[in-house]
Amino acid sequence: MDLSIYITTQGMDRLQRRINDLLGERPEVIKAVAIAREFGDLSENAEYKAAKERQRAIDSEIDFLRRKAATLKVIDPSVLPKDAVRFGSACRTVDQNTSEELSFKIVGAHELNFYEDEQVLQVVSVVSPIGKGLLGKKINEVALIQAPMGERHLRILEIM
Repeated sequence: MDLSIYITTQGMDRLQRRINDLLGERPEVIKAVAIAREFGDLSENAEYKAAKERQRAIDSEIDFLRRKAATLKVIDPSVLPKDAVRFGSACRTVDQNTSEELSFKIVGAHELNFYEDEQVLQVVSVVSPIGKGLLGKKINEVALIQAPMGERHLRILEIM
């Protein structure tokens, strides 16, 4: 099963907000292009080139995000049982080697960029080594994580 096509409802909301933010910014950029065009010779007009480049970047990101949103399948994690670590759930773990407590939230691969404000939870992709290792684990089970930095053993303490 291709887990990379899933996104949480919260992730889709954040993606839609980003599209709306870009759409709100676009009129200002178009206005900047029009003003810069009035400065004269476009071949040597740095303001015009910068404004056009910003407009292209915004339009490209809007197009990319809209196409991505159209292909993703939204899953509401609040309706899933909390008996095991599942897509969209969060869990508190302890590293068996270091005794360090770590908390993770498992989200879709396409929503990772929209979680800058998370502080307590480490947001990981469902297709990452940590995400794959934690999926399906129950409280007190140990997840074996085959990460690039080496093997880790995370015991599940709580599923949220």
